[in-house]
Amino acid sequence: MSEDGKNQFVNKLIDEKSPYLLQHAHNPVDWYPWGEEAFEKAKRENKPVLVSIGYSTCHWCHVMERESFEDVETAKLLNERFVAIKVDREERPDIDSIYMKVCQGLTGQGGWPLNVFVTPDQKPFYAGTYFPKESRYNIPGFKDAIMQLSEQYKSNPEKITRIGDQITQSLQERMKSEGSSLSEEPLHTAFDQMQNMFDTIFGGFGTTPKFPSPHMLMYLLRYARTFDNELATTMVTRTLDGMANGGIYDHIGYGFARYAVDQEWLVPHFEKMLYDNAMLAMTYTEGYQATGNERYKEIAQQVLEYVKRDMTSNEGAFYSAEDADSEGEEGKFYVWTKEEVIKVLGEEVGEFVASTYDVTEKGNFEGKNIPNLIKTTITKQAETHGYSEEEFRSILSEARKKLYTEREKRVHPYKDDKILTSWNMLMLAVFAKAGKVFDNDEYKEYAARAYSFIEKNLVVEGRLMARYRDGEVKHKAFHDDYAYGLWALNELYEASFETTYLVKAKHMADEMNRLFWDEEVGGFYLYGHDADELIARPKDVHDGALPSGNSVAALQLLRLSKLTGETKYEEWGNKMFTAFAGDVSSYPSGHAYFLMSKLLTVSSPKEAVVIGDKEDEKTRKVQTFFQREFLPELTVLVTDDPSKLREAATFASEFEKQRETVVYLCENFTCSMPTSEIDHIINKLK
Repeated sequence: MSEDGKNQFVNKLIDEKSPYLLQHAHNPVDWYPWGEEAFEKAKRENKPVLVSIGYSTCHWCHVMERESFEDVETAKLLNERFVAIKVDREERPDIDSIYMKVCQGLTGQGGWPLNVFVTPDQKPFYAGTYFPKESRYNIPGFKDAIMQLSEQYKSNPEKITRIGDQITQSLQERMKSEGSSLSEEPLHTAFDQMQNMFDTIFGGFGTTPKFPSPHMLMYLLRYARTFDNELATTMVTRTLDGMANGGIYDHIGYGFARYAVDQEWLVPHFEKMLYDNAMLAMTYTEGYQATGNERYKEIAQQVLEYVKRDMTSNEGAFYSAEDADSEGEEGKFYVWTKEEVIKVLGEEVGEFVASTYDVTEKGNFEGKNIPNLIKTTITKQAETHGYSEEEFRSILSEARKKLYTEREKRVHPYKDDKILTSWNMLMLAVFAKAGKVFDNDEYKEYAARAYSFIEKNLVVEGRLMARYRDGEVKHKAFHDDYAYGLWALNELYEASFETTYLVKAKHMADEMNRLFWDEEVGGFYLYGHDADELIARPKDVHDGALPSGNSVAALQLLRLSKLTGETKYEEWGNKMFTAFAGDVSSYPSGHAYFLMSKLLTVSSPKEAVVIGDKEDEKTRKVQTFFQREFLPELTVLVTDDPSKLREAATFASEFEKQRETVVYLCENFTCSMPTSEIDHIINKLK
């Protein structure tokens, strides 16, 4: 450690670009980044290693840092007894995945901060999440853990080695897939499980804390369409309504917080993650497609407005997250007193807003107020105050702008400005999808610009990379980066019908297979064969906050196969059904996105090929229908000249240029005769 001006301590993290690692660069803990230097030091000095994993907007990571890692006495104990490594889970999902499985296996739970104690050869022997500095309420204190584990490591090294070997062997065994067939039954079991967890009053699944689970909603929309199940649609709409009404949604500045700590979606954990807002914007867009509810369109557009305004770099890439805390207090940036609202808006309009958004003298959150629409509707409020709904919405809109302007004067939460490939791929996929559904060229441009940024800045010697920040590119991309990249390219194609995106999608899929495919049983490993080897090679399929890379890959490979006629992509997808059948069948609702690919295979998937001048009225009409309707079983190709498709689609030679707009409707790679009866096609698909 050394002194550095006002910062008394400097450690090995000072040269890193990760915002999370830099947050700890001035701790008195002698932190190292993950790498050979730290493990070589541990071997040389015969010390165990603490691997501490978190991310920059993690509330309890901040708490543990303040309590323990900034405490000189605790740091001294740690430095004397351990080699300490800090890992940003968002940059190294491979390390996080392995050690999270260890923690869940040892303790029955997981989360961040994740603290794992390992031998110098990376084998874990103890793990936990948040440790208070001192032991309390049957929770071991960090200082006690340091001293006791260090003593055990010194006094009984054979036991520690044996435990590490056993945990590692068990981990490797758990990661092996066993092939079997995936039947249709898990599709219905998943629905039954979701129904049992469903909150019939406020929407959502489970009690508290309550997470949005957008991929479960996406599954239910497809399940409803495939099996004509109205209850599945009701579960989706009640959840979308509940979240949009609740305080989990930022009614002043837009965007969703990470999750709600209560049942009715009122009190959020205030951090905003790029991936949550991407998945939710995607879900509200599909909700609009499936139901025609204009409010879902409005919410999706507002989320994208938030991302454009607050989470987009000058170069067009997307930032990662915004913290829950500002000025050391969670949620301070977002909450209001009634007095503040009246002061900004005046007595009359202030009272309108207060009565509409549940802003009271008493408050609904620690004496202050989280704006929400849980107890009322704008329609009811308009009637109460003697306005038409249109007039009242106009008043509220102007009031929101004034409140937003006033809120901007506050100290903002910390913004994690690193650019992650996987999350950027997901967000640009949403912009492409929304651009297609809402016929919004600006959204399509945002999507194209973000993909161009990735191509320009996150590809090194042909190899996709995982993270960009402050001019530095680091870490070979993981499977999730490629899987979400394939999703993005499929959406970019269907938003623009530019054949180049299909060509890029095929290259993405082929590279994904080359780098990550398990040749023995199928499925994709998390890190590539060209990356540094860890104690295990994860192959995840379970959906967490985000759908797993394997879940996304399975569906997107099937889509790509239908778009291009390349049967190998369908074969890879089908092989994944076999590889993961056991995992998926044992807990179907935990694999909702993966089951979307199985739903596709049982929903009579179709392809439509539209040949006609893009400016022709008939072409525009059928193209608009295909893009706006919720038709998840349909893939669409549009071109004015079939020869332009030949580089991307193997079956393009079957089609000929026509004098007028025609549509070929294909099923199981067999196409019907072309028809110019556009209305007939539209009615048939509806």
